[in-house]
Amino acid sequence: MKYFRSLSIRTLSTIILIAFPIHAQTPAPSDTSPEVSIGTPTRVPFVQPLLTPFHMQKRPVGPAKLTNTPRLESLVRAGNLYLSLPDVIALSLENNLDIAVQRYGPYLAREIIRRAESGQALRDVHIPIAAGPVSISTAGVSSLAIGAGGGGSGVTSGGGLVASIGTQPPSLDPTITAVAQFQHNTTPLSNQLVSLVNASVVSSQYFQAGYNQNWATGTSAAFTFVSQRLQFNSPANSLNPYTQGDLDFQVSQQLLQGWGRPANTRYIKVAKNNLKVSDINLKWQVVVTVSAILNLYWDLVSFNDDVHVKEKALETAQQLFEDNKHQAELGTLPAIEVTRAEAQVSQSKEDLLIAQTNVAQQEVILKNALSRTGIASAALDEVHILPLDSIVVPQKEELKPEKELMDQALAARPEIEIAKINLESGNIQASGTKNALLPTLQAFAELTNNGLTGSPNALCSTLPASQQIACTPTNYVVGGYGNFLAQIFRRNYPNYSAGFQVNIPFRNRAAQGDYVADLLQQRQKELQLQQVINQVRQDVKNAIVGLQQARARYETAVATRILAQQTLEAEQMRFKFGESSIAIVVQAQRDLAADQTNEIQAMANYTHARNSFDEAIGQTLEVNHISMEEAEAGRVARPSSIPENLPVRRQ
Repeated sequence: MKYFRSLSIRTLSTIILIAFPIHAQTPAPSDTSPEVSIGTPTRVPFVQPLLTPFHMQKRPVGPAKLTNTPRLESLVRAGNLYLSLPDVIALSLENNLDIAVQRYGPYLAREIIRRAESGQALRDVHIPIAAGPVSISTAGVSSLAIGAGGGGSGVTSGGGLVASIGTQPPSLDPTITAVAQFQHNTTPLSNQLVSLVNASVVSSQYFQAGYNQNWATGTSAAFTFVSQRLQFNSPANSLNPYTQGDLDFQVSQQLLQGWGRPANTRYIKVAKNNLKVSDINLKWQVVVTVSAILNLYWDLVSFNDDVHVKEKALETAQQLFEDNKHQAELGTLPAIEVTRAEAQVSQSKEDLLIAQTNVAQQEVILKNALSRTGIASAALDEVHILPLDSIVVPQKEELKPEKELMDQALAARPEIEIAKINLESGNIQASGTKNALLPTLQAFAELTNNGLTGSPNALCSTLPASQQIACTPTNYVVGGYGNFLAQIFRRNYPNYSAGFQVNIPFRNRAAQGDYVADLLQQRQKELQLQQVINQVRQDVKNAIVGLQQARARYETAVATRILAQQTLEAEQMRFKFGESSIAIVVQAQRDLAADQTNEIQAMANYTHARNSFDEAIGQTLEVNHISMEEAEAGRVARPSSIPENLPVRRQ
């Protein structure tokens, strides 16, 4: 009895520990923790190592980082945020939320691999590619839509779980079972011939432990140990109390449907392909976001330059107004000319106000793109951005031959790589639906070792001598629990069985429909891959044309601005000698200001065209010296550098 009591306590303790695993609290990550933090459970001595294979490991996930890196604050001086091109790129990698969201993709994909390794269906964790922010004003600014859109995805269902079609892989996580049951039954009997009592009183203790394991080959095995102790009030039993039970071993093998690793490990292979897609999507998001933020930065530069142009135009108009007013006071100029000059001053002030508003709004957009908290921080909301770079259009465009650019784009663009991976994943998935076309044929074998032991029934002595012979046990089964185990392991009472089971669906329409549907989808993916290749070629061609067009527009804008400047100078000289009118001079001023604005917009167009060209041929990361290791970590090792002679913001 003491043995069974201790066995019961140990069994219940094991069940409680399995059902309620012990974990120590994990401290919250500090500010220096990585972008995505997934911890490991703290081990409890002597307990955790034994329980780890049999329960879900609780791995704490750190909170989302909602604070900016110190780099942003370090670039603020006297109410101004001084930004250089390298710092803009670094802040994009460290603080931009689109990249931060996409950074979770590979981690999610790894957890789906963990799920698939247990034999479960896939989950959809696809994160769409964010197109990136755009400037407040797009007047004169144009670029090709490269890389924007939903982004590439792996094999998904568009919902939470991917539908499991075809042969269902077995569960590949081993399981243990433990059952303990204690009973006391009292049953009145109408027939006393067998038990020799009018009411049966039975006390029983039942214990069962088992281990089950499946393999990707389609093999499954199970060990089951059963031990039951019973005690009766009947003198008819030869042993009372007694223990009986068995050790059972079962093994089965799928021979047709469900046989082999290709069908049973396809979820694991597809999940690993989806991890590759997640890595590519992160890289793609970095490219799209950095390109968009570079456009914001260069647009801010051009908007600031436009403010300078408008300020200069206002100074010129103001000077003309003062000169005309002085001449009108001397009586050498009609008063109407003063009014015209004053109208030009008013128009110049309006143009300057619009240009300053564009700068202010562009700063808000750029701050939001470079900060995790956007303008919610009062300190960041109040600072003004001062770009430290100027737009420089090279004298000559050094481009590789068009064929080399096409080949480079086809090798580097993420859309093509994702389409190829999805095509491969489709072939892997089709292997499972093809396997489901086969009948089910299962071979199985079972080996059971039985045991029986107990004490002679003390109630047997109350029977007449002629009946005591029937309730007298043999010495072989008399003994304790050790005798019971010895019988099992000596295999004194073995059972054997083997056989097979076949299930043949005659019409099999579901499997046929699924397999043909998979093949049709594969043909669609092959065409979609060709579509992507054609689109990439078109993007490269358009990017080349766009870059050439942007250069031509810039050169034309420069020439036009020079002519307008020469015209204004000539009209001012003619007006000085009375050969021209104030209306002509004012119009020349307006033309020059408009041509200067067109030149600035042409320079902005060139930066957009250059960014689109780099994106089209897949060299954005290389051109901007971006390391994917730093992008994945959300930390850029390159320190910020602010020049000693800082520019001062014009008020």
